[in-house]
Amino acid sequence: MGLKGTSLSALVRKFLSLEESKPLVALVVLYLASAVISPYFLTVYNQKILLLQASPLVMLALGESMIIMMGSIDLSPGSTMALAGLIAALASNVYGFPVILSALIGVGVGALIGLVNGLAVTKAKIPSFVATLASMVAARGLVLLVTGGTSIYGLVGYEWLTDETAGLANMVWLFIAFTALTYFILKKTTLGLKVYAIGGNEEAVRYSGLNADNVKIAVFTIAGSLYAIAGLMMNARLQAAYPWTGYGSELDAIAASVLGGIQLTGGVGSPVGSFIGAYILTLISNILILLGVNPYLQWVVKGFILGVAALTLTRGLRYVK
Repeated sequence: MGLKGTSLSALVRKFLSLEESKPLVALVVLYLASAVISPYFLTVYNQKILLLQASPLVMLALGESMIIMMGSIDLSPGSTMALAGLIAALASNVYGFPVILSALIGVGVGALIGLVNGLAVTKAKIPSFVATLASMVAARGLVLLVTGGTSIYGLVGYEWLTDETAGLANMVWLFIAFTALTYFILKKTTLGLKVYAIGGNEEAVRYSGLNADNVKIAVFTIAGSLYAIAGLMMNARLQAAYPWTGYGSELDAIAASVLGGIQLTGGVGSPVGSFIGAYILTLISNILILLGVNPYLQWVVKGFILGVAALTLTRGLRYVK
């Protein structure tokens, strides 16, 4: 009995030592509470909807978390998602390009925006907050300029993302795959080690002879590509390209990263944590809708829950003031 108790205690300590343990516990608590307060929460239909709703945000959070771990910030996820999705929709619906080629063009647009952000931060020496704020405004302006504020409806060919394989939508399998890929890049490759090193102490990295600028440019470009994939997911979900898609999503991406245990000072965190954080945010919105909470009141309730969750998950962490 004593041996079993010791083994269990050791197992608990090992679990709590994981970067993802706090956000995972928070997710389980919220999940169980939601199941108790709403009889519709655990239905298969709602669970599938929940995963579909979470998919674009997970992609945004993965890209944002990589940049935050590097000690920077990115305010362009929502606008990049909207512009990439719009360009892909135009390519397929207006110019008749094959959907796969249109999707690649959209991802290319996202990568280009990320590249511009990276160059602005490294070569022009513009703070990431300001550089990506400029990208956020410019990209949204381009979307509105091209569309005239109207939406492109009747998108054809994107339904493969919402089609199901083994009981789950393909976009769900896609964000699971990208979560695993991002984890591999950050935890198992030289690029990932450099990302954590730059976030921990960029000056030391530069003194060691490593080219921090190239790493930043690469990460911003990768993040832009992930945002673009989120835009394709929104095209599939809505069967339309809306000019205000992703408006305010940059804040959700940052919040998901923080809820996932990623320090805003950089150098600490896990992409799995950002996935969990994105799921937590989506779950909160989902349960409020199921409970029929007033849409305006939902913002207040969501803000309160986020504040409590952030206080619990980040207790003891140090942030830049």
